[in-house]
Amino acid sequence: MFFFRPSASAPTPTPPLGPHIPRILFIGAGSQGHAYAEPITRLRLGRITAVCEPIPSKRQTFGRKYIWGLVNRSQLAHEEFEDWVDFIKYESERRERLKLGDIQEGDEEYKGVDTVFVCVLDELHVRVVKGLAPLGLHIMCEKPLATTLEDCIGILGAVTNEWEVLGKKTVFGIGHVLRYSPQNFLLRKLVREDRVVGDLISIEHTEPIGWWHMAHSFVRGNWRREDMTAPSLLTKSCHDIDFLLWLLSSPTSPHTMDPPHLPSFITSAGTLNQFRKARKPIAAGSATNCLSCPIEPTCLYSAKSIYIDKHLDLGNVDWPVDVVLPEIEDLYRNEGKVNAKKALLRALAEDHTPETPDFEVKQRSWYGRCVWESDNNVCDDQTVTIAIAELGGMSGRAGKTAIFHMTAPSEKICERRGRIYGTMGEIKYDGNTISAHSFATGKTNTYTPEAHGGGHGGGDDGLAANFCNAVQAVLAGEMDAEEAQRRWLGCGIEEIVRSHVAVFAAEKARRERVVVDWRDFWAEEVEARLGKIGKIKSDSLN
Repeated sequence: MFFFRPSASAPTPTPPLGPHIPRILFIGAGSQGHAYAEPITRLRLGRITAVCEPIPSKRQTFGRKYIWGLVNRSQLAHEEFEDWVDFIKYESERRERLKLGDIQEGDEEYKGVDTVFVCVLDELHVRVVKGLAPLGLHIMCEKPLATTLEDCIGILGAVTNEWEVLGKKTVFGIGHVLRYSPQNFLLRKLVREDRVVGDLISIEHTEPIGWWHMAHSFVRGNWRREDMTAPSLLTKSCHDIDFLLWLLSSPTSPHTMDPPHLPSFITSAGTLNQFRKARKPIAAGSATNCLSCPIEPTCLYSAKSIYIDKHLDLGNVDWPVDVVLPEIEDLYRNEGKVNAKKALLRALAEDHTPETPDFEVKQRSWYGRCVWESDNNVCDDQTVTIAIAELGGMSGRAGKTAIFHMTAPSEKICERRGRIYGTMGEIKYDGNTISAHSFATGKTNTYTPEAHGGGHGGGDDGLAANFCNAVQAVLAGEMDAEEAQRRWLGCGIEEIVRSHVAVFAAEKARRERVVVDWRDFWAEEVEARLGKIGKIKSDSLN
């Protein structure tokens, strides 16, 4: 395979820091920033030299872990920024000073970066990526690419048009981490390359969000309202839709000439079923916050139980506790567990009233808020069906169907599972094993790829490694960005956008209760925007 694939018999070797490793800026020092920064540091895939983060405690924690360490010194000008606009201003001025000869490229205090990981809130992606595009930096953007279809197309236009202006392409990655786990590497190889089930007929794929994870992120947290971010299918599961299209639609490998096998029809049904006021227990009365609720000690979704009993009291000051109180790690280390708990309880006690203006409610998350009294409106259960008609011609591929189910009330948290049905056999998979049954022999072969650390079954590590390897290949002059993108990431920005388009088509189907024709949707919703951008050829996506 063309991807970074950890060995099944030996640990991944840790390469030395070489002359062409990426110099990396992280914009956003939250949970996902750490999820990529940790393997980059551990596997020595690049040198993290700068962080941009508006919350001082998060910025300092990130810097201590990955940039300047525990040394007591003033940070250099290029090492930390409060706002991403500050970095762009710094970098523009730095380049101008280099031209004038005021500074030299090797000056320790004024070093630049060649690579940026964008890990800010989803709704900020479009502004940040468009702002970075003229700098010609390699960009890895956390998923989703943007929160609207228009902005996804806008990013495509901004990046590709700047490639023309600069006269070169850069590596562009997206946080579709499901493509990069050892488990899914093997699963795709069995299905597409080895064809162990023959022609693929259908897939059933489930993402169990997790009962308390749903409450944390999509009822109380940053992704609770569509007008603040986007539908949960996009913010939570766009990489699941991408995973299905990777299995069903993408070329067998970047070295083949088979065209993408595009969807024909998309349908979807989903709703906010559980976390709404009509489901509130009568005994909870008028309480809107867990800490003033009469049934808090017995409530399944008690914020005190979730964040303190199940996490802080067990010594965990990372996710999800540090989302509620970013400075919790420093408090725990410097002032002790008792004071850290008091501060966390104060944060959980914060609440809003009916008189609080909606724009103030939207400005932040309310992690002590009653889950039946929150302002959330995203789906907690949704299904999507993708039908792909038979593709004729020399590259003929059989018709097939994918059914995706995203659901909140589950024991497992984000541990995907599914079944794949083919003309010659059947596969079932979860986060640990793959079982392939042959109709011809009646035998079932079970595969258990070596377990790797990191989130998404090793997908976070795998994506970080593949992206950094692609950038290093470009910096070393081994290949151009387009070849490196194909060799290490397996898809270009066009395919990234196409999988997002499928999500927006599914949302149209859900909202309007219709069957969406892919070609019609593409013509009506995508072609027009591509035409406005101008230089981009729509057939590069179609």
